[in-house]
Amino acid sequence: MRDMFLQIVREDQDVIQIPRSVCSESCPPGFRKVLQKYRPICCYDCSPCPDGEITHFSDMENCITCPRDQWSNERRDACIPRIKEFLAYDDPLGAVLSSIASFFFILTAGVLGIFIKYRKTPLVKANNRNLSYTLLLSLMLCFLCSLLFIGRPSKTSCLLQQTCFGIIFTIAVSSVLGKTITLIIAFKATKPGSKFRKWVGTRVSSCLLLLCTLVQVLVCTMWLIHSSPFPDIDTTSETGKMILQCNEGSVIGFYSVVGYMGLLALLSFVVASIARKLPDSFNEAQLITFSMLVFCSVWIAFIPAYMNTKGRYMVAMEIFAILSSSAGLLGCIFIPKCYIIILRPERNTKQYLMRKHTKT
Repeated sequence: MRDMFLQIVREDQDVIQIPRSVCSESCPPGFRKVLQKYRPICCYDCSPCPDGEITHFSDMENCITCPRDQWSNERRDACIPRIKEFLAYDDPLGAVLSSIASFFFILTAGVLGIFIKYRKTPLVKANNRNLSYTLLLSLMLCFLCSLLFIGRPSKTSCLLQQTCFGIIFTIAVSSVLGKTITLIIAFKATKPGSKFRKWVGTRVSSCLLLLCTLVQVLVCTMWLIHSSPFPDIDTTSETGKMILQCNEGSVIGFYSVVGYMGLLALLSFVVASIARKLPDSFNEAQLITFSMLVFCSVWIAFIPAYMNTKGRYMVAMEIFAILSSSAGLLGCIFIPKCYIIILRPERNTKQYLMRKHTKT
């Protein structure tokens, strides 16, 4: 009797079961309904939401776009915070670059100390030692300014990055240009009855340095007034990440600063190439020519590489260009002189200078 009763109950349940009125399964969260063409409205397909979009409930017809600082999870049913990324000091790449910058800063400070200690020797006095001090100080600041590009971008750091970089590098390149022009004036002044004798001294080089730097300061000021750099986020370069970076504001302002610096570097290279055949006991013009060749090569290669990189690698590329060009100036101009001062002091004498000048 019991078995018969259970069988009757099952038959009754089958009779009263509500029939289904749809021809498709319900779309779970993370999917959206896509109606099938030429089919009833109850017939649809379930399409997964694209990256960055979600659905909270079943059978939603449209996906919801996540906020800019969030991203969709794997199931596409919830928005999660994006991974924040920037070139930090504890990042391996940031640690390496900051260590290199610190090393070259200390090395440059040591070279400056050597030049100050041996300031009365013929080698240091040649080609305007005050400009040598200025160039070494500006190179020290160049290595330090690369550290402004490392760390979480802020309004202050974004303002200082490009302006400090542009002005300090202009001082360095203007110092090189001043040293080259000083060399040419000094050679021309040795000729009998030369009109260049009244220009011998530090007045011309100091005025040139001040003028070139003032022009760059005006360019940077106009850039900051018109459209200054500001902190920004990049959500398109890498999936699920939010790259914190500095937006240059005015692209014209950025390339005006870099272009003016490149113009000074090119002018220094041309003037040094002309002066390299002049009699120079310490081969200053040849050293400057090679240093500016390295400098220009680095920045010519930097522009296409900078435009084709994104995120923290773009920042690292600019830091590398700053460090390599500054190291090029330091190594090509000052390291050979330090070698003579420390290891070959017999060449750092007035007698050796005069003998070499006579042979030349």
